[in-house]
Amino acid sequence: MKMGLGIKSHQWSVDKLKFARQLGCESIVAWVPLPEGDGVWHRKDMENLKKQVNKYDMELTAIENFHPAHWDHIVLDEEGKEEQMENICRTIRNAGEVGIECFGYSFSACGVQGYFSEEGNTDGRGNSSIKKFKTSYINNSPPANQEFWFNTIIERRSPKGFLPPVNKQEMWSRFHWFLSNALPVAEKAGVKLCAHPDDPPLPYLRGIYRPLHNVEGLRKLVNLFDSPSNCLEFCQGTISTMNNVNVYQVIEEFASKQKIGYIHFRNTSGTLPEYSEVFIDDGYVDMTKAMGLFMKHGYNGTIIPDHTPIVSSQEPWDAGMAFALGFIRGLIKSKKH
Repeated sequence: MKMGLGIKSHQWSVDKLKFARQLGCESIVAWVPLPEGDGVWHRKDMENLKKQVNKYDMELTAIENFHPAHWDHIVLDEEGKEEQMENICRTIRNAGEVGIECFGYSFSACGVQGYFSEEGNTDGRGNSSIKKFKTSYINNSPPANQEFWFNTIIERRSPKGFLPPVNKQEMWSRFHWFLSNALPVAEKAGVKLCAHPDDPPLPYLRGIYRPLHNVEGLRKLVNLFDSPSNCLEFCQGTISTMNNVNVYQVIEEFASKQKIGYIHFRNTSGTLPEYSEVFIDDGYVDMTKAMGLFMKHGYNGTIIPDHTPIVSSQEPWDAGMAFALGFIRGLIKSKKH
């Protein structure tokens, strides 16, 4: 198993790469690392990212999420989806040629939404600030037409109107179309397409169905296409907040089938309809047990800490991640002996 760190585009720097390596990381997951450009992420740009990571004795294991403007027509089943699909396939091929083994994605029109942090929120351990969720706090109004995906405005979309509602059958039909086109390319390129569970794990958000809001959806996805490239971006934090879930059984199910591309290792307090994202050692999930189950089934991919609470520090993100990475490194080392 390789410990890694996820770095977003606005954070990407020599200092963050040094930070990751100094704390023992072997892998980097780059979150939407490149601009929209011409609709394709090109080989030379991904090679440049990889070289920066390799300079510090780490591997660029995964790119997390296509640029929202690269596939809005695909997810929304709009005119232009065929051209976007061709471009997505080119991006996947380029990633394979560079040697990037995983490409994470979230087949969602809304992305991650619904979390809140009240002013002065200090509900976490030691009065730390944590991300919280309540179903009653959700904005369920239709998204504006330009508001495709997570905190994104796509300027080329008309500013008029709203994204239309989508039911279960239609969203799965769109998902199937995407996979039927993308998976053969990914398999040939040696790239794993890793689907993130819907976060928050609600069946509908703002009128749009969420196909991976429960374990049944995850199971349906991996059974749709029998391909080594059809995998999960196993967000343990999201899965642990699903209703009536036994997170340990879910780990066993997908790890034993070799269907995990890479892991978001995060702890939570509570499940739907209300929960919080807490310190890695402070939730209801026994992280030592969870780590042991991944190892039991021979998982040897990348594991990253995902989100952390905001701590009292001059560099809150760095401090939170350092704590989580130290915890993960300790678990990995202890399980090897």
